Amino acid sequence: MSDTVLFDVSEGVALLTFNRPEKLNALNYELIDRLLVLLDLIEVDDTVQTVILTGAGERAFSAGGDIPEFSRSVAKGVNAAVRDFVRRGQRLTARLEAFPKPIIAAVNGLAYGGGCEITEAVHLAIASEQARFAKPEIRLAMPPTFGGTQRLPRLAGRKRTLELLLTGDDFPASQALDMGLVNKIVPHGDLITAARELAARIMRHSPLATAAIITAVTRGLNMTIGEGLLNESEQFARMVPSHDLGEALAAWKERREPHYAGR
Repeated sequence: MSDTVLFDVSEGVALLTFNRPEKLNALNYELIDRLLVLLDLIEVDDTVQTVILTGAGERAFSAGGDIPEFSRSVAKGVNAAVRDFVRRGQRLTARLEAFPKPIIAAVNGLAYGGGCEITEAVHLAIASEQARFAKPEIRLAMPPTFGGTQRLPRLAGRKRTLELLLTGDDFPASQALDMGLVNKIVPHGDLITAARELAARIMRHSPLATAAIITAVTRGLNMTIGEGLLNESEQFARMVPSHDLGEALAAWKERREPHYAGR
């Protein structure tokens, strides 16, 4: 079995670690495919409520796509490059964005290219004070391909995004925080602890409600306000017959802690 992504489950949290530290955790095809398989397993595993993504080693979360492998796809022509690289990367970031369980990026170092695009796609992100980010694809005479031209403007605004995309300059965690790319910056040694603490704060609540909120927000970003409100209503309607909503209301009336069943 591939070890390009390490997989550990503890106390309801799945810790997924990009495991190519000698390559700055570059996203080769094997790693992306393995991550997609693990996400499929996690989605149906009721013992897992939250996911943390991080990188092995001290230098990088992920430095982006594996350029030697990508270059071989480019050499085969347009169809191969789009199929092997672009569609695979976009499939990953779309999966992360729409995943029904919260995904927290614990950005421990460089988050360049595809590593930055993963950070853009996940629901929440905490950065080490040592983390640095970049959109360097223009240095290879290409645009970002894993969703970076679409998600970052929605987070940071058009002009700030274009400056980063058109210069390829890297930027510190403090700028990522200011742009809304990450939620929080913590000391490097506290990164995974902080991510687990955030996961625990989320897991106090109904997993059904958590999934409904993620769906409402993710879908709503690409809708008009009227369509988004309808989507919000639909997510609420799904909760009405659930055990969890009934339990939450009963617990409120009885002044006790609720006990959610995820159904």
